[in-house]
Amino acid sequence: MRFAADVSDLELADYQRAVRLLIRNPLITATWPDEKALPRVRRFSAELRRDLAEAFGYRLELHGATARLVRTTGRLEPDRPAVSRTGRPFDRHRYAYLSLCLAALGRAGIQITLSELAESVAADAGRITGLGLDPDVGADRRAFVDAVAWLEERGVLRLADGSSAAWASDPGAGEALYDVARDAVFALFRPPRVLQHIDSVTALLERSMTSSGNAERRAAAQAARRAVLEQPVIYFDDVSAELGNHLRGQALPADLYRLTGLRLERRAEGVLLVDTNGWSAERFPGTGSVAQAAILLAVAIADRVADPDGRKARRMPAPDPREQQAKLIGQIDAGLPSSIELIEDEAADDDPGAGETGTEQRLPFITDSFLREATAEILQQFGTAFGAAWHTDPDRLRTEAIGLLVRFGAVIPVPGGVLARPLIGRYRGTTAQVKQRTLF
Repeated sequence: MRFAADVSDLELADYQRAVRLLIRNPLITATWPDEKALPRVRRFSAELRRDLAEAFGYRLELHGATARLVRTTGRLEPDRPAVSRTGRPFDRHRYAYLSLCLAALGRAGIQITLSELAESVAADAGRITGLGLDPDVGADRRAFVDAVAWLEERGVLRLADGSSAAWASDPGAGEALYDVARDAVFALFRPPRVLQHIDSVTALLERSMTSSGNAERRAAAQAARRAVLEQPVIYFDDVSAELGNHLRGQALPADLYRLTGLRLERRAEGVLLVDTNGWSAERFPGTGSVAQAAILLAVAIADRVADPDGRKARRMPAPDPREQQAKLIGQIDAGLPSSIELIEDEAADDDPGAGETGTEQRLPFITDSFLREATAEILQQFGTAFGAAWHTDPDRLRTEAIGLLVRFGAVIPVPGGVLARPLIGRYRGTTAQVKQRTLF
């Protein structure tokens, strides 16, 4: 056994639970995600440090009442944003305020008031072109409060007195006093390089600098394990030949099962880790109207692709993953200060997630008109399962459902529709039933 070698069979389930806990919550404090999390990690701290470093290239740091899993990645993933308590994904303003809050808290003492924090962030934001922070402007105040609430939820800030809700409604009518968990502040944001010295976001990505064959194979094996953990599904067409060899190897399923207790499912097109323990933040199929619409759309798309009596779906080339990565890098680098001279980066060409098969991947094209018709049929057939708001705005339901399918690697958005990926075939022939509501 290469991993969990010093963990007894009686403790293995608890150890695997600690691994899943850290992967889902890279920051653990005395209260986040719950009060039992930190003791679970501390119980196996030595084994976790060794195994997570060897298996994934991650670094586990324990300071005071904080555990931080410092993860590495070789590519940008746009589908895991920070979200507010109301489920709103963070935009650039919220990310900027969050970073400035951390900078201000790093200079603060053990306590700070909400108005003091807002004043400090406003002073720093005022020196950034296009940002600024005016607490009297509703949009600025809401974005700032979302950033503070994100820190408060994770135990970085602990409310000692007052109410943040009153200040959020009217900065002049209320106040809140926070205790600052300084170990969590310093653990939360520690970039691998000084930000003033980087010329592109790619400088923060993991770039293999090894020269020996053994070191390169070890790095590729770590990248394969990370990919399976961090992405819902991995297609062989999307990865390099070397990474694909590790994904096809016999050691990968055994290693991941020993570490996480989860089974690897392998098909001709790729692999996925089956979540049987509810460890992932978002599952598919899930609950809620959007998730239910997404699975029903997946069934409709699968039936459309495989329908022997219908018109054959046109196939189109899949977008190059390297081009998508380069576009995302350009969007992020556009936010760098203009005084920093950008240089052309070749990370996209060296992306380990880029395919090297030499063959053009062509996937079934599903038009927007078909998706609109399918959504209308879903609402008509399963009307009682969807609220009135969705019936009045079917386009929003379709857009959000397709977005969920995109996040889970089931479809690729393209102009005029989507391309169906092999995962869609998993739901071919699925039937759905609506639970009848009991009337009293």
